[in-house]
Amino acid sequence: MQPLGKRTKKFALDVFRFCEALPNRSSCRIVKRQLMRSASSVGANYRAAQRAQSRKAFVAKLAIVEEEADESLFWLEMLEELAVGNPQVLQRLKGEADELVAIIVTSKKTAKE
Repeated sequence: MQPLGKRTKKFALDVFRFCEALPNRSSCRIVKRQLMRSASSVGANYRAAQRAQSRKAFVAKLAIVEEEADESLFWLEMLEELAVGNPQVLQRLKGEADELVAIIVTSKKTAKE
């Protein structure tokens, strides 16, 4: 398994590549912009969490990572409902977003102890 920092960065890059292949209709433009923002925020905020000055700041950043990963999952589900994009890639990205949420939830609980 990859270190989480690399994994969150790869998730963002994979989402970007997936979004580049989406059709250019208005619904897709809106969703892919939001998805790219939330997916890149997962990696950026996880990286920021690694530099947190306190446990409280670390947990706060992880909370943002959790929210952004869950938001990414929401936008991926929207694309699934719109029936656009490569279904196999979409399922893989949904699975990765779901796993990232689960990992971050566990990390937050551990950090709070």
